[in-house]
Amino acid sequence: MLTLSKFSLLATLRSPTSVVFSLLFPIIFIVVFGSMIGDQSPVMKLAVAPGCDTVNPMFKAIETYRAITLKRGMSATEQSDALTKGQLTAVLTILPDAGAGIGMSVIHHYSVRLQEKGSSPGTSLLEMFVRDALGQVDHRSIPHIPSLATLNIDRQPGRVYKQIDFILPGQLGFSLLMAGVFGSSFLLFSLRQSLVLKRLRATPIRRRSIIAGEMLSRLFFHVIGFMIMVLLGYCAFGFTLVNGGLTLLEMLVYSLFGLGIFMGIGFVISGVIQNESSISPVANTVVLPQILLCGLFFPIESYPHWLQGFCNVLPLTLFVDGLRRIAFEGIPIWEMPVKIGGLVLWTILIGVWAVRAFKWE
Repeated sequence: MLTLSKFSLLATLRSPTSVVFSLLFPIIFIVVFGSMIGDQSPVMKLAVAPGCDTVNPMFKAIETYRAITLKRGMSATEQSDALTKGQLTAVLTILPDAGAGIGMSVIHHYSVRLQEKGSSPGTSLLEMFVRDALGQVDHRSIPHIPSLATLNIDRQPGRVYKQIDFILPGQLGFSLLMAGVFGSSFLLFSLRQSLVLKRLRATPIRRRSIIAGEMLSRLFFHVIGFMIMVLLGYCAFGFTLVNGGLTLLEMLVYSLFGLGIFMGIGFVISGVIQNESSISPVANTVVLPQILLCGLFFPIESYPHWLQGFCNVLPLTLFVDGLRRIAFEGIPIWEMPVKIGGLVLWTILIGVWAVRAFKWE
């Protein structure tokens, strides 16, 4: 197993295709997106605070902005926790002022409060939208009266959720996906086509040793690329590692789940396909939808609601979202049972299929 992993790693490092798709492309994406000015998230999530008045004209006006996603039904504790983790832009509270009225007390005056933290994405843009909404309500109200609402901003300190905090975990998933699927499928097919596997079959080596050796080789290659990309993001663009080296180690351990799943997909493809020219189209059919749907470049919340459910069960989504939560939120692996359970289930399904699809010749 160790001998196979050694020479498989050498073959991978000498392959321009493996190095370009698994290492060079992700590094280019990290540099390009990390160099972008601004650290705002494309989706502004506004939580509705418990007790917020939702029948007044101010709330109705804010509700009309498509760029704002309203989150209802969250408790105050959940909202505070989500703000700290950068999962919300702000918390909205609208309440009528006690005893306040305009004119003959027919029109009430309201207090609008936005609670933000340093980790909240898109706060400046959200404030602009809210002020614009209040201005529209004032414009439609009775002339020659003061503003119907007073806007108060409650901004608390917190970690800043930067663009690199979203992009880098996605590129780690991209690298692992490309190395696992394309690298494993082409390599195993080549070994079988050149009758290397047939010769190995005549030796005492077992099938699981061949698969384990290949996985160990990919693990070494992944560790090299993983360290390069994380250190680049951390040193050059301020990628957030909440607990420093411990967070880095947890991310590396968590990536073993993705390694097993994506390599298993490559093993399945190499065992099912009968000619080398068909490997690339089949692999792209598996890889491209995950690249587009699993939140590597854009948040899944940007997609239609009916599509989000499908996106959330894909293995790359579970993997990338877990990496982001470990890196920025500092959540330990054992506190993500849903994601770990989903990855384990995918690992078992793909692993059984990979063993069944394995062919010596």
